[in-house]
Amino acid sequence: MTLDRTTAARPAGAPPSSAPAGAPPSSAPAGAPPSSAPSGLRERPGRWLDGWDPEDEGFWASTGRSIAGTNLRWSIFCEFLGFVVWQLWSIVAVQLPAVGFDLTTAQVFWLISMPSLVGATLRIPYTFMVPLVGGRNWTVVSALLLLVPTVGLAVAVSDPGTSFATLLLLAGLAGFGGGNFASSMANITYFYPAREKGWALGLNAAGGNLGAAVAQLVVPVVISVGAAATLNLPLAGLVWVPFILLAAWGARRHMHNLSHARGDVAGSLAALREPHLWVMAFLYIGTFGSFIGFSGVFPKLINDVFPEFSSFAVGGAALSLAFLGPLVGSLTRPFGGRLADRFGGARMTVLAFAVMAVVALTVVLTLPLANFWLFLALFLVLFTASGFGNGATYKMIPTIFAVRGRREADAVASAESTADAVATDHAGRDAVAPRPAVGSERKASAALGLVSAIGAYGGFVIPQVLSASAAVTGAYHAAFYGFVVAYVLMLAVTWLVYLRPTSAFARAGV
Repeated sequence: MTLDRTTAARPAGAPPSSAPAGAPPSSAPAGAPPSSAPSGLRERPGRWLDGWDPEDEGFWASTGRSIAGTNLRWSIFCEFLGFVVWQLWSIVAVQLPAVGFDLTTAQVFWLISMPSLVGATLRIPYTFMVPLVGGRNWTVVSALLLLVPTVGLAVAVSDPGTSFATLLLLAGLAGFGGGNFASSMANITYFYPAREKGWALGLNAAGGNLGAAVAQLVVPVVISVGAAATLNLPLAGLVWVPFILLAAWGARRHMHNLSHARGDVAGSLAALREPHLWVMAFLYIGTFGSFIGFSGVFPKLINDVFPEFSSFAVGGAALSLAFLGPLVGSLTRPFGGRLADRFGGARMTVLAFAVMAVVALTVVLTLPLANFWLFLALFLVLFTASGFGNGATYKMIPTIFAVRGRREADAVASAESTADAVATDHAGRDAVAPRPAVGSERKASAALGLVSAIGAYGGFVIPQVLSASAAVTGAYHAAFYGFVVAYVLMLAVTWLVYLRPTSAFARAGV
């Protein structure tokens, strides 16, 4: 038997060969014979792992946790850069008029929202890429694709004569960064046991979401330092190129493909037929859609409502406080997942929607006060609730499909028992019963990506609703009243489907 290189003998305390510096060492003793390694684990060429079983506690403690952690860390880095690229135009679009581009308010909103439209759409095929070609392989490819929008942005914004159509096309290509999330989450869910999925998926998502905050912090500084009387907008894209190359190299060198995550297109199609996929996608529009949508428009909202606070001079650089919103939203996401692990995702999701509705209403009521710091504080609470809701909502998906799988397994066993109660058929029934449970894992993995795809359309809807409100009424009040209604509706759906006392999902603690 060929064992994974990470389980072979190595010096005491040394990390697995697949792990970057700082990875936790395996608990396998130095010089242990191959028989001490998990007997089912084997690595094939191309860094394919066979026999991965995180539900086996012995395997998980001795080897699985270390390998999963390595894959998680590189996945986070690649997804982080994806979110950076996804958010570039939300920063650059607001600055284009200052360097000579003649754009209307509606055109600026289109440049802000187009990456979300394309990124949400790309999340659907990206979800299918993990089972088709392997998680590690696709992570490398998706990282390298980020070079296209970053270099393209640098070329386009260097010439004020660039047409709006070209700018819009390049803004759409930034959607490559949004697609990364779906494949990354679908891949990482296979590495972790059910009891730790909420925390692992929360960390993976939070690390990616953090890219939105870092982009809004770093890009204004980079394009303004040393730019004298104008802005050096091409640096907004070029500064990320070395990091993208490093991420692609690291994913190729350190990540793995899991063989049991392959060939699951049928599972993805089956997930599309599940009504709960669409319910969760609707809820995710409210949580993640709000996070990415408001992340994109927050710099413009500040610039339009409080222009004197749009940037602060720090030395020779311009600093925008818009980065604080996606920052707190990113940092709270894993805690939403962890509390959902403990108390149930549905309860935490209801709480998140309640807070978001109250805050959105308060924003409208307090705008006449013209108090920037109150406006900023309210938005930070809104971002916190959306990030918390992201983690809680995403945790619900594997749990929901696990409950569905158990119910299907019970139905199969009951049908077989009714059809033929002969004792000799017992073995045959045992062979059939586990199949729905395996199918539920596959459908849950597919649903994680598909739900993220549909939910990401919120990143397109929110800027467009705000743009329409500004065009029709000359203010943003109408848009925020609409957001309040949407959050209340989503809260009601969550309670009715997953928390109602008579619901099987409520009894299962979804």
